[in-house]
Amino acid sequence: MEVMLEQSERAELFKRGRLLEYFTIGWNLIEGVIAVGSGIIAASPSLVGFGFDSFIESVSGTALLWRLHSDHEEERERREKIALRLVGASFLLLAAYVAYDSITSLIWRELPEASYIGIALLVISLIVMPILARSKRRVAVQIKSRALEADSRQTDLCVYLSAISLGGIGLNALLGWWWADPVAALVMVAIITKEGVDALGGGTCDDCH
Repeated sequence: MEVMLEQSERAELFKRGRLLEYFTIGWNLIEGVIAVGSGIIAASPSLVGFGFDSFIESVSGTALLWRLHSDHEEERERREKIALRLVGASFLLLAAYVAYDSITSLIWRELPEASYIGIALLVISLIVMPILARSKRRVAVQIKSRALEADSRQTDLCVYLSAISLGGIGLNALLGWWWADPVAALVMVAIITKEGVDALGGGTCDDCH
């Protein structure tokens, strides 16, 4: 009877973990559309970069769901390697785009407009994402899932990028420091590149197992 209860509790925790991933995917898709759209309108490299990162976070969440829905360890490992390569390549492409856009903005002194929609989105992200990351880690500890724990660190990355982008956009809006936005984007490039290299190198995969 105790075994059945443990199995029932474990199944409920896995269900909760999947629900967290569904929320992650949905949130990041909406966040990405708003961030990229407002970033293009305001000519904000950091906001556009943040938006595309949100899309990649959705891919990462989908990959984790793909892994969790498999009952066989070997199949999970195979799926994870494929997902890691896709996510890693996406991160590196994003880093190259943001770097190019930021550098050209600095060279040509392209003045981004103040994006108050972007500021509001980033503030909300700074509130929601830490709660989501903690919830993932809590479930990950209970079901002993390193895959879910690794995904919670991806959510932490979204928090860091939100803060960096908010700093650049805020300085531009409040003080007129037009260069703060592309500089913030360049700081994001270093973080995004590291995530891409780690994923392609299998670092996250090792953590997951």
